[in-house]
Amino acid sequence: MTLRLGLTGSIGMGKSTTAQMFRDLGVPVWDADETVHRLYAPGGDAVAPVAALIPDAIEGGAVSRARLKEAMKTDPDLLNRLERVVHPLVAADRAAFLARHADAPLVVLDIPLLFETGAAGTLDAVLVVSADPETQKARVMARPGMTEAMFAQILARQTPDAEKRARADHVIETKTLEQTRTAVADLVQRLTGGETDA
Repeated sequence: MTLRLGLTGSIGMGKSTTAQMFRDLGVPVWDADETVHRLYAPGGDAVAPVAALIPDAIEGGAVSRARLKEAMKTDPDLLNRLERVVHPLVAADRAAFLARHADAPLVVLDIPLLFETGAAGTLDAVLVVSADPETQKARVMARPGMTEAMFAQILARQTPDAEKRARADHVIETKTLEQTRTAVADLVQRLTGGETDA
């Protein structure tokens, strides 16, 4: 029986770094963001249906996120229609990943908007990565092109960190890489009894 562990955390909390630490221990990781990028890339399964919905969003045979954003500014319902096209494709990719790793004792599903999309109910447990607000802001503001206004806008769309922590089965503080790596290894040990694909 494969234990499905959801991984989430607000922007700047160290989720991508933590996901890589699971991979380094041989734990299969499915990445929701990476899946959407692949679906939007040239030849991706989302290109044709998105082109039918929003022809102007296609650039160089791929879905342009910048053009999608522009189109959404003038059509408030466009996001809902887009999600009806893309979400089933993402779900199918996730199902295929789970089928490929059906013999693994543990898999991680890296879902940035896990609570926001109601995905928690499909998982066996949820891990939230977290850091203090000062560390979070410093990490985010160090990203190229990030502004205070953009940071505030992103936070406004995300479930607050305190609520995520309260709803989580496991919480890892991402203060330092060493501390995070140790916490990940300890959690994998507890959840699998030391058994991974590595």
